[in-house]
Amino acid sequence: MKWNLRLTAANKGIWKASELQRMLADHGLVISAGKMSGLWSGQPVSLKLEDLDVACVVLGCEIGDLLIPEPDKVSRPGQQETRRVAVGATVSPAVVPKKVLG
Repeated sequence: MKWNLRLTAANKGIWKASELQRMLADHGLVISAGKMSGLWSGQPVSLKLEDLDVACVVLGCEIGDLLIPEPDKVSRPGQQETRRVAVGATVSPAVVPKKVLG
């Protein structure tokens, strides 16, 4: 998934993270400056669904405006995985769990 908060906010005329932070707080979602910075400029590791609801209300948008699917990044069964390896680097074999009998 691609996180699209900054562009969605810009489309609504919100150009600063602090402005969005205040608007979210007005709707009951208080976010620290550090977390807001991460949401504004990066890809969040996790988000609460309730927080997404508040963001959608504040921005007047749908969830699909904030989260954009990237299905081409998903590996599929039977698809060969390609990995780039630095010259001279060693690649460790994948760890595969074994079935324990007993």
